[in-house]
Amino acid sequence: MKTRKSGVPIIAALALLASVTMAFAAPDSPRLVLQITVDQLRGDLPGRYADRLPDGGFRYLMEKGTWYTDAHYQHANTETAVGHATLATGADPSRHGIVANDWIDQGSGAFVYNTEDDRHHIVGKEPKAHEGVSPRNLLASTIPDEMLVHNGGRSRAFSVSVKDRGAILPGGHVGKAFWFSKSSGEFVTSTYYYDDYPAWVKQWNAAKPADAYRDQSWDLLHDRATYVHGQMDDRPYEADLKPLGRTFPHSLGGDTKYFYLFLTLSPVGDALTLDFAKALVENEKLGQNPHGAPDYLQISFSSTDYIGHLFGPSSLETEDNLLRLDRTLADLFQFIDEKVGLDQTLIVLSGDHGAPEAPEYMAELGLSTGRFAFDWFKTEGPLTDALQKKYGRSDFISGHSHPYLYLNLEAIASAGQNVADVERLVADELMKIPGIVYAQTRSDLLAGRITESPVQNQIRRSFHPTRSGNIHMVPEQYWFLHSTEEAEKMGIGSIAAIHGSPWAYDTYVPIFFAGHGVPAQIIGRRVAPTDIAATVTAYLGVKRPSGSVGSVLTEVLP
Repeated sequence: MKTRKSGVPIIAALALLASVTMAFAAPDSPRLVLQITVDQLRGDLPGRYADRLPDGGFRYLMEKGTWYTDAHYQHANTETAVGHATLATGADPSRHGIVANDWIDQGSGAFVYNTEDDRHHIVGKEPKAHEGVSPRNLLASTIPDEMLVHNGGRSRAFSVSVKDRGAILPGGHVGKAFWFSKSSGEFVTSTYYYDDYPAWVKQWNAAKPADAYRDQSWDLLHDRATYVHGQMDDRPYEADLKPLGRTFPHSLGGDTKYFYLFLTLSPVGDALTLDFAKALVENEKLGQNPHGAPDYLQISFSSTDYIGHLFGPSSLETEDNLLRLDRTLADLFQFIDEKVGLDQTLIVLSGDHGAPEAPEYMAELGLSTGRFAFDWFKTEGPLTDALQKKYGRSDFISGHSHPYLYLNLEAIASAGQNVADVERLVADELMKIPGIVYAQTRSDLLAGRITESPVQNQIRRSFHPTRSGNIHMVPEQYWFLHSTEEAEKMGIGSIAAIHGSPWAYDTYVPIFFAGHGVPAQIIGRRVAPTDIAATVTAYLGVKRPSGSVGSVLTEVLP
């Protein structure tokens, strides 16, 4: 009798579970989650040109959605891979594991690219060392991961970007990612996602949309006199990458072997990304899920980042690109409205990091700025001199990968020295160098010996035991840590702006929510991009991603 009676509540519970499982089909649930990331979109940039923006793009988000005007990342290393992983997971790097664009593995000593995975090569290409990619290195779950877990795999998830990391990391472990090949002009993927390309991708690539730009150049969208930076088109600290140049009109190098690369250094990169994303929505029928589950699409627009690096955020190029990006967004929103309905789509837009001004530009305004080259760390200078004086040898430094300095653990062990002592010596010497304000050791972070200050807490949030380096270096405000060797390899001498610091200009991004059930409002309280994943999953009634540390932005909830 007990068994029979106990079956009644079990059946009731199963019925309740079924109703919960089918909640994704309720009329008040969005049919599509559209997460947009604009690479290097500093928080002030949309509002900076608001009076010149027509309806439909940023203005739609500003006037029809919820706009958080004071959002800042809470980690110290504000690089592209780190920001995209944080937006997708709601976790700090200490939890999601993507501590930098590249790092040196503390166990193997191998140099690791953030999405590197030699087990999964590019579809249609022969496997090559260090060219395989997947989300393997991402240690936490993402928004689309949790969506699919919640509804038994009924949701569909895709992610698109010019950059592989801009597509792979937001797509998580279950989504399918596509990115632009700068060698072939095609959107590609890896065998982690597909054994062969879907027919519609083959068709898009066969049409060669990128080649339509071979005879074109990048010129100003409007009359030069209407631009804030109209008279700032030729500054010596801007990159002069031939044949792109540093003044309008910019050649796209249609007759060079690097043509597809040059496209991504202009607004064309975003235009191609949108064109491919449209084909994806159309052919995969996103937002028209036969099971009634919400689908997910992440689009990362990369041009703002490339242009910001080359010319700086306060440049004529960045200004023109932002106006063009606004039109790209308007085109996207109109397309989504036609195919899915904006009222059936939950939209969230943010940036993966902010950006500093060029040091030379700030110096013109009277600030103390500079550039600090790290190429000599291993071979000469105060660090090797100090090591030689203290230990009788100078080979204790193995390498550098921003923002970390890595020590040669084998050399230290063979010399019978203590790693923590060597770290402390190197950190002390680093902080004597003009342009470096903090040098935090791995040993102190592991032992919890850090000062409770905003920057130290940001460093702690960035620290992962097996991936972070022995010393985390932080530059003074408006100082850059950069590699002259890498710049020379690119043939550009130097670049205008380099993000990656914990300072407010690098952590500052906008956060917009719009579309399905989102009220129109402007919120000025301090929030963080880690709040996005918590908010989206709460909106959907889905559990948070595994490493989530953010708070739900309750102003967005219905």
